[in-house]
Amino acid sequence: MPLDLFIENIAHSPPTRVPGTAVFLTSTQNRVPHALLHNLKHNKVLHERVVFLTIVTRDIPRVPRKERLEILELGCSFWQLEGVFGFMEDPDVPEMLALCGEHGLEFDMMDTSFFVSRETLIPTVAPGMALWRERLFVSLSKNAVKASDFFNVPTNRVVELGTQVEL
Repeated sequence: MPLDLFIENIAHSPPTRVPGTAVFLTSTQNRVPHALLHNLKHNKVLHERVVFLTIVTRDIPRVPRKERLEILELGCSFWQLEGVFGFMEDPDVPEMLALCGEHGLEFDMMDTSFFVSRETLIPTVAPGMALWRERLFVSLSKNAVKASDFFNVPTNRVVELGTQVEL
């Protein structure tokens, strides 16, 4: 769903808002993250401040501090945040959110929840890839590092909302 259409719908028909900040890690800007849609569908609430966080890796070793962050206010207490890192750097979300304070967007980590979409792959006998290859792919995907660990998100602040995907 396009992000601008979603925010427009929220402005016309606002759901119940709860105190705190929700940060949704997403790889796709201008689209509503699946975790937000699932959270809204099941819990029927939004946090008073919602941040869409995208991490970008550039083809340079290190990104200067002044180029690390891009903040965009979207309206209705929604924010788009883009963190930029070099390929030799380890992305650190709490450090990046602390940097937001210098731009007037403060974060209290004990009042912030991080929402992450998680896909569980399911092998099927449907046409396409051979079943043994699907099983191998599923097995390898289970060994991948979780996004919340890779981005150094505090484990006690993470909410994972998942989807099962049949191969």
